[in-house]
Amino acid sequence: MAPLLSVRNLSIQFPSRAGVVRAVEDVSWDVSPGETLAILGESGSGKSVSASAVMNLIETPPAVISQGEILFAGRDLLTADAETRRQVNGKQISMIFQDPLAALNPVYSIGRQISETMRVHGIDPDTADKRVEELLTRVGIPDAARRKHDYPHQFSGGQRQRIMIASAIALKPQLLIADEPTSALDVTVQARVLDLLKEIQTEDGMAMVLITHDLSVVERVADQMVVMQQGRIVERGPARQVLADPQHDYTRRLVSSIPGRHGFSAAPGVAGAPLLEVRDVSRVYGSPSRGFLSLKGAAPVRAVDGASFTMARGETLGVVGESGSGKSTLARMILGLDAPTTGTIRYDGKPTQGLSEADELALRRRVQFVFQDPTASLNPRMKVGQIIAEPWAIHHGVLPRSQWRGRVEELLEQVGLNPDHADRHPHQFSGGQRQRIAIARALALKPELIVCDEAVSALDVSIQAQVIDLLKDLRRNHGLSYIFVAHDLALVRDFATSVLVMYRGQIVEQGPVEAVFDRPQHDYTKALLAASGGGLGRAA
Repeated sequence: MAPLLSVRNLSIQFPSRAGVVRAVEDVSWDVSPGETLAILGESGSGKSVSASAVMNLIETPPAVISQGEILFAGRDLLTADAETRRQVNGKQISMIFQDPLAALNPVYSIGRQISETMRVHGIDPDTADKRVEELLTRVGIPDAARRKHDYPHQFSGGQRQRIMIASAIALKPQLLIADEPTSALDVTVQARVLDLLKEIQTEDGMAMVLITHDLSVVERVADQMVVMQQGRIVERGPARQVLADPQHDYTRRLVSSIPGRHGFSAAPGVAGAPLLEVRDVSRVYGSPSRGFLSLKGAAPVRAVDGASFTMARGETLGVVGESGSGKSTLARMILGLDAPTTGTIRYDGKPTQGLSEADELALRRRVQFVFQDPTASLNPRMKVGQIIAEPWAIHHGVLPRSQWRGRVEELLEQVGLNPDHADRHPHQFSGGQRQRIAIARALALKPELIVCDEAVSALDVSIQAQVIDLLKDLRRNHGLSYIFVAHDLALVRDFATSVLVMYRGQIVEQGPVEAVFDRPQHDYTKALLAASGGGLGRAA
């Protein structure tokens, strides 16, 4: 079968003051009708740049396409005029972006945005409006006739991605390019979105190019795959074959970094009095008893409902569940960033509620936090050395100012960075390096407990493995305890010693990781494990 799309010897460069960045170097790949090609690689590998060139989404200048062809149905898109491009984009080739909230216009209803795709290509408004309802129903948005008038913020992350899919398939394109379409979604939502894409592909005979850094996604949906590193393709072939028997060293490293394949973590807690006790804790938003105002006619929302557990010193507690299950709200209450509506939280035998300012500051010194997005949590105007030293400025008397620089350099080395990095700003680092800086800041006060809220979910798989290995080393060398909030069950399996599963604000299952993963009792836990691929119990 002749390829629908052929990328031939494509090279793309970005000139800069520091020299020429060769983002894509002599790249070639094909995708046939009805086939799914996965382009796999870490951030900066060139996978998104090469695919964006297909849609003419690269600004030239500053980018320079120095050589190559992009042949769609035998026609070179790189030499096509603007009118030809407009006819191809959206109608014959469509694209789903990674962040639907950023891609959707917040001031227009989703129905208007989906119909716009059709109206631009000559479909009359009435026909487009009817087609919108059909599309929303097809992608699983209930009550489409009413919800088409709603706005992007009124939908969940998974629903917004479904809306993006509806817009992308509105004109029944021959090729769909999906750029990290599920990287920000919970495991069960991710599974449903991938199943939807495959279902549409089967029904319409559509080809699909899937750009991802997630090997589990490749394993689930791809027919063929190419692996990119530093702008070049280092391996290609049938997806199952490449994943089962990778030939290139880089591919082998990626496959070996997949979480959930290395046995259960072994770091038992220290016997004795628990470090943390949570008893019948609930958090209700819109509760008059807490002094919050409710919307007229709206019932109070129970973000956390009757949560109870204990945690030993040296233990790593994984907290898993979908978005909205109450994981992050529970973490915020443990940190004292939010107050429970009912129930008690005791740290080292003492209640965390109703503390004086001095006692609250002392607690903050013992319990630290690593946020999901290091780019947002690190001040872009401060140098790394200032960021790491900031806790000492807040907690007086911890460390003399004369020793700050030396301790900053020690912490940077401890998290695998160069001491000279103290003089740089956050934007000069990769995502994985920024998260290491955030961990160094959390370690500055020598805490006993670190709460990690989706701390590695946005990182590439090999960077995830590096950060998890770092956290394990710190646990082993310093006796740290962790609360590890995540929606990636494979990561929890690798890192945590115990786990609790949250669903609609309640803890529905808890226990040692091995027991919960190998012998789940609750239907929701079983559904989570099934959506993760069912292979999490295997050790390599």
